[in-house]
Amino acid sequence: MNAQAPRLKLESVERFERDVKLRLPFRFGVVTVTEATQAVIRARVALSDGRVAEGVAAETLAAKWFDKNPGLSDDQNLDQLRQALDLAVKLYTGRGWSTAFGLYADTYADQLARGAALGLNPLVASFGPALLDRAVLDALGQAQKLSFAAAIRANLPGMAVTSLTPDLDGFDLEAFLSRLRPGERIDVRHTVGLVDPIVAQDQKPDQRVNDGLPETLEEVARYYRGRYYKLKVGGDVAADLDRLARIAQVLDREIGDYKATLDGNEQYDDVEGIAELWRRMDETPALQRLVASILFIEQPIKRAVALSRPVDALAKRKALIIDESDGELGSFPAAARLGYAGVSSKTCKGFYKSLLNAARVVRMNGQAESARYFMSAEDLTTWAGVCVQQDLALVSLLGIVHVERNGHHFIDGMCFAPMAEQRRFAAAHPDLYVLERGPARLRIARGRLNLKSLGCPGFAVGAEMDFASMRKMPAAPAAKIEPAAAKRAAAGARRAKR
Repeated sequence: MNAQAPRLKLESVERFERDVKLRLPFRFGVVTVTEATQAVIRARVALSDGRVAEGVAAETLAAKWFDKNPGLSDDQNLDQLRQALDLAVKLYTGRGWSTAFGLYADTYADQLARGAALGLNPLVASFGPALLDRAVLDALGQAQKLSFAAAIRANLPGMAVTSLTPDLDGFDLEAFLSRLRPGERIDVRHTVGLVDPIVAQDQKPDQRVNDGLPETLEEVARYYRGRYYKLKVGGDVAADLDRLARIAQVLDREIGDYKATLDGNEQYDDVEGIAELWRRMDETPALQRLVASILFIEQPIKRAVALSRPVDALAKRKALIIDESDGELGSFPAAARLGYAGVSSKTCKGFYKSLLNAARVVRMNGQAESARYFMSAEDLTTWAGVCVQQDLALVSLLGIVHVERNGHHFIDGMCFAPMAEQRRFAAAHPDLYVLERGPARLRIARGRLNLKSLGCPGFAVGAEMDFASMRKMPAAPAAKIEPAAAKRAAAGARRAKR
């Protein structure tokens, strides 16, 4: 670890939740979301010089993404994520004095092992540290009066190459971090969900929200004038082709010079399935402009088999990246050996992982003497406020020029927060929010967000949240969560024995 990094210890963590009703249903993978819950934490850290500081973080408690077991109910999925946070809090507070990165690295193996004992896969188990690390660094940055970008460039957390990342042995991580520069703006890559209306004819009159924001893809293209789009595909080649043709018709007409990505959300059983979709797309005249626009394909194959064999059947024709398969620190190198070219950055997977994967991109491209490897910036419905700001600060520092954003479309700005909180955020980040009619909303101009105000002390948060308006997070279950289907079967068996 960096000997110059300040030492600290985690003293306490307050845990809260709040809910939102989506303005439009959002379907991705196997689930259609109409409402959501966000975890919010406030962490108190002590510094070795006697000072104390508090930091915050927020992240969606998303059902059916971290763990897609159909036997688990949505409520059980949320309890899994609460368990992951509970584990991380206990491990970090028990660690005592350390660096910010040391808290993460020195408890990483225990976090995954204890998570596994509770039935938590690595993606679920990593949610706890991912949330906690942001709050710890926010507190440390505020205490040192350094922005997130400045803190990372100076390696304030004490990041280092450890046994967790043996593929980075000999890599000058500090030099890499010092060269990072945050972007002042970033392009928004608009998500087109699987049930999103494409044109007005796709909506019945009683389905209109009529809140002043665009609802159909056609309206989105005209309203935001963005150049980047993320298109969900559902695993049925014929249905996917039909929907993509309808999307292409709108984007070809309204935008013309656009770029897009495909997101399979694990809907294909193998690489042959997604390769067949790509072949059929390439053969369809109406999709030629869309095909030419595709930058990469994101996690099309179910995670259970995605890293089981090479993906050359498609990777030689179009770059593939992992997302849900990125459960552990070693996942990206393993994927690269199978032909994948990239990996997603998501704050819900941990910002240290994103920074380490960015270092890997530099090293692997240097070894390959090409720009084959890359990172993308993806979203898990980051809500306006703390959640979206911390994610934007991370991906802009990584040098990524466009980011998937979907929270601004499926959630009406900061409608979930009291108006006083909204006003504070709009005042502290006037380049990022507009507060005129209705709730504070992201200020997207010609498809871009301005990010200068994120350079405030701490982790990109310049305003106070209204914790009094939130409810306390319920206690996490102490035992392994059985799938609901298994519970019902067990109960039925017990009744039969009687």
